[in-house]
Parts: sequence; structure tokens; C-alpha cells
Amino acid sequence: MAKSNVVPFRRPRKSGSRNDRYRLRGKSPQSGQKGPRTSLMALISAIMIAAGGWFAIGGGDLSGVLAFATTPTADRLAAAFAYCRESARMNCVVDGDTFWFEGEKIRIADIDTPELSPPRCEAERIKGEAAKARLLALLNAGNFSLASGWRDEDKYGRKLRTVLRSGHSVGDSLVNEGLARRWDGARHGWCG
Repeated sequence: MAKSNVVPFRRPRKSGSRNDRYRLRGKSPQSGQKGPRTSLMALISAIMIAAGGWFAIGGGDLSGVLAFATTPTADRLAAAFAYCRESARMNCVVDGDTFWFEGEKIRIADIDTPELSPPRCEAERIKGEAAKARLLALLNAGNFSLASGWRDEDKYGRKLRTVLRSGHSVGDSLVNEGLARRWDGARHGWCG
């Protein structure tokens, strides 16, 4: 019989303990028997429940969109906020829906406020300054929490977060006071 130049395929050795290798194959480390199979959706659901998150499908302004948000367990974040200057931006407010917290730029995900850089008209500037002042007051009013949205960042690299205090959106306060609109995926003018 002639020798072949073909080398048989061998699986690379798996690192980790014996228990890790069994878990990777879906087998019990004690018996070596296969355990129950879990669907991907069941696994994702279990992870989401364990992480304290929620799924929302449809409804509200996100009609037809699958959204995920992390529900914080408690309001634990706090800082002394000021208005942002050109230099160091640590804990400061840029405008009515954007602020810096611990060196990260955050865009409040559930609202849209008038633009300040530059405003398109005097009415937008006045309302934008009022929204900025109110956001500063709301952030300085006590502990808050940040919840992730269905996207982590916007196209400008800002973290998209909903700001919550006692489980209620700070953005809703701005909307109720007429200083913001609920975010519907597009910017709308404030001039007329």
C-alpha cells in the first residue's frame, strides 16, 4: 500500500478545564451526557431578565421597532454640573439634550431640544437657552441613572442614554414644560 501525503485533520486542543470543555459541547461535566438544548431566543431572554432589562416591541414613538433598554436598579449617579466651556469638559451641559458626564458626551435619547449651535432663529435660541438651563437644574437636583437605548451611540459618537430619576425620564419633564419634543427619529424646526 502506497503512503499518502495527506495529513489527517486533528482538532486543536481546547484550553480551560475539563468542565469548560463539557460546557462548550453542551454536556454535563459529571455524566458527559448532553443536557437540554436551549433556543437562541430563550437564551437571550434569560440574559435580558438576569440583567434587569426589558424589551419593547411597537407602541409609542418607536412604532414597529424592537428596542432594548437597561433598567437601572437605583439612582446612583450624581455630579455637580455647570455649563460647558471650551476647555475641559467633565460634568457640564452643552444644550438641552446633550451633556458631558465623567468625560463622556451623552445625548439624551428620548427627546429633541432647540439647537444652540447655531440657532436658526431668535425664538429657537431663546427656547434652547431655557432648555439648557432647565437640564442643568434637573441634573443638579440629585441622583439619577442612565439607561442604554437600542443603539449605543449616534453618528457623532455621543452615547445615547435616557436619563432617569426614580424611574421617570428627565426628558419627559422637559417635554411637559414645552422645552423639548419626544424624539421621533428626525429633527424638526423650532422657528415657526
